[in-house]
This record gives sequence, structure tokens and C-alpha cells, in this order.
Amino acid sequence: MKTIGKLAKELGLGVETIRFYEREGLIKQPQKPQNGYRVYDDSITKQLQFICKAKALGFTLKEVASLMSMDGDCAKVESL
Repeated sequence: MKTIGKLAKELGLGVETIRFYEREGLIKQPQKPQNGYRVYDDSITKQLQFICKAKALGFTLKEVASLMSMDGDCAKVESL
């Protein structure tokens, strides 16, 4: 579990990039606890890694969102 700053640094992304992906619905923003610091679990880290790899392969964010919505359906992913 990491704060957004630690997660951004680990992945080589900007904090605003992660916030943008949240606003676009690519990843879910964690609930804000009483202490005021949202923590991101490993599933979010994996989603962000997937987004970065897909973008590096030339997929648009719209295409990335479509890929992420396929829930591991390899046949659908391969057809793209």
C-alpha cells in the first residue's frame, strides 16, 4: 500500500497523471480515510503498469479502457 506520491515515483509517473487516470475512470480512486492520505493497493499498481505498457505499444487511452474492461478475455484482446 502506497500513497499517490510513492506510487508515482515508483512507476515514473506524475501525480497529476495518476489523478487524470482516476478522472477518466481508468483506475478507481481509493477512499480517503480520516488521516487524510489515500493509499493505493497492489491492484492499482498493476493497473497503472498495464496502462503504461499499453500506451508504450501505441494504444490510445480509449483503447486502453476498452482492453481493461474485457476482464482478462484473451480472445477479445487478441482480436484487437
